[in-house]
Amino acid sequence: MKVVVTSGKRKTAVARAVAREGVGRVRVNSVPLEIYPQEVLRKIMLEPIKIASDLAKKLDIEVKVSGGGIMSQAEAVRTAIARAIVEFTGDEELRKLFLEYDRTLLVNDVRRKLPKLQGGRGARKRRQTSYR
Repeated sequence: MKVVVTSGKRKTAVARAVAREGVGRVRVNSVPLEIYPQEVLRKIMLEPIKIASDLAKKLDIEVKVSGGGIMSQAEAVRTAIARAIVEFTGDEELRKLFLEYDRTLLVNDVRRKLPKLQGGRGARKRRQTSYR
């Protein structure tokens, strides 16, 4: 039985996906994706499955995600699922389709939070200066 393990990252969220032959079940942290609580996040996570359609229906994908906020977790899961489908099927046409649709489906988003700098409370905010 063929098993593929992939991962996806976004900010500090890390998602690990395990894909194997099956009937099209997708679970995120043991919750079926069809009944995932937040609708917006569900739609984000379903994007690679909708694009792959028939190929994704032959796989069971189990995803475990931790770290970060809910949005970055959803985007990490999306990347992990897309990578799992491409790696399991080995379909180069599907890979090109994913990259054409949105590059972050297969490539981790490298953007991180800016560090706090001197003279202010955060990355951008500064203390006001008086010129009189």
